[in-house]
Amino acid sequence: MFEHATTADVRRADLLGESVHASAVAASTLLREVSGIAGIDGNDLDDADLISAIDRLERAKAACAAAQARLTAHFVESQARAATRLRAEAQACSDAGDFDGWVAARDGARDLELEPVAAETPGRHRRPSRSDRRMTLSRAGVSAQVGLARRESPSRGARLANASLALVQHLHHTLDALAAGVLNERRAEIVVRCTSHLDPELRTQVDSEVVGAHLDLTDPTAPGGVGSWGDRELERRVRACADRLDAAAAVERCRVAERERRVTIRPVPDAMAVVSALLPVAQAVAVHTALTRAALSGKAAGDDRGKGQLMADTLVELVTGQAVADDVPVEVQVVITDRGLLAGDDMPAHVPGYGPVPARWARELLAPGPSEDRPGDVRANVWVRRLFTHPTTGSLVAMDSTRRLFPTALRRFVVARDGTCRTPWCDAAVAHADHVQPHAEGGPTSAANGQGLCVRCNLVKEEPGWTSEVLHDGLGLTSAHPHTVRTTTPTGHRYASSAPPLLPTRPPGSPPRAGRRAPAVSAVSAVSAEVIQLELYRRTDVEVELIG
Repeated sequence: MFEHATTADVRRADLLGESVHASAVAASTLLREVSGIAGIDGNDLDDADLISAIDRLERAKAACAAAQARLTAHFVESQARAATRLRAEAQACSDAGDFDGWVAARDGARDLELEPVAAETPGRHRRPSRSDRRMTLSRAGVSAQVGLARRESPSRGARLANASLALVQHLHHTLDALAAGVLNERRAEIVVRCTSHLDPELRTQVDSEVVGAHLDLTDPTAPGGVGSWGDRELERRVRACADRLDAAAAVERCRVAERERRVTIRPVPDAMAVVSALLPVAQAVAVHTALTRAALSGKAAGDDRGKGQLMADTLVELVTGQAVADDVPVEVQVVITDRGLLAGDDMPAHVPGYGPVPARWARELLAPGPSEDRPGDVRANVWVRRLFTHPTTGSLVAMDSTRRLFPTALRRFVVARDGTCRTPWCDAAVAHADHVQPHAEGGPTSAANGQGLCVRCNLVKEEPGWTSEVLHDGLGLTSAHPHTVRTTTPTGHRYASSAPPLLPTRPPGSPPRAGRRAPAVSAVSAVSAEVIQLELYRRTDVEVELIG
């Protein structure tokens, strides 16, 4: 009932001449329906009814995704119309010799244009230059607003906005399938992504041949229908059709993809990380074959490590040039409490850019002992800096500076406090220590007025209509709130972001684990908690520097 009614409301609002009032009514109806659905507990349903309800809710989610796509496309098109008006104004200013007016109108129009995603630029024969990338990011305001409204990162917002336009303008059968619950949002995005390199006419043809020809709106899971295909089957059919319709583009896409080869890293649980190499298929197979051969040789020689372990260790040793994988001379930063370091407490530590790690793992990283298969004394250089956190919020104590650029120590503080980009739901690595209140407007260079941002979000923040303000500075022992920044978008929507605690906080009155000896350092103040940031370098000597 929910899926059918809300879809009808949204479609009706669309057919009534883009009525703002009708759309507002539809949104209000949707929110009331959602509130009712959230209260369903299923206690009065038998097993068959529970499965039926789960099925209907899945179709309702798809219908909501279709409505979001339509509304997102309307927003993007509205911004584009405003950009067209500003470009006409810029031309008029240019003809009249009004340079300042031309600059303002030109920049305003650019800010209202949708940021293209990489897949939307086929036939690219070179990597974009630094200025090209900056120009693309300078048009990220529209997608940033979509991302915030969807509780997604700005880059994800760009993909969602472009996907919405594609669905509404070119992929009508896919949008119908999404609205009817035949396809879910993830599978609709597969169609969008696998046709993004095609001209609009060919894109529409693929949509018709693959989705439209196999679409049964009365039975979402009809055998042989598009609703019965899994992700891989759907992608295989869409790619095959796209390659048949434009074989030259398929070849060019392979050439472009080869120029995009790269190596990336991402964290995974349990103090591990995944290093991925995007390679041409022949090179990838050669790498895997060589590692497999080396691992099998090691097993044949009596090495008791598993095949996967041998492949991983061989990869590290070959890439780094080290004789033993464990002895890689890399820098690692660890944030840990004094009790965790010196008294064996199990409060998790934190590795900037990765996340929480077990305290015991951090202690072993600091002072690893020799093992049977790794004889010898492995030691590390250690620089220790003392940081102090608020006992309730976990926020750091700060320092100020009169300089415009954040000095090294203050920038380190801001990055350590924020962890990742402070834009809600972004989670990208911090690239810039930014002034919340711009320096040109009198904003001080201080921890209170500083925030860590990625490149994209820092550029978006400077666009017309975007403002930021500090709600809570998070400083001192009397502050009950962490450092909090509120961002206001050009449409007037507000989003707040608070700095996360540096380390997990212990519940009030909860002592360290029983049986732990007291720390071999001065007692921690009753009003603050001390944490120690360790910068570890695997070298031959140990140096310790304490910074209070």
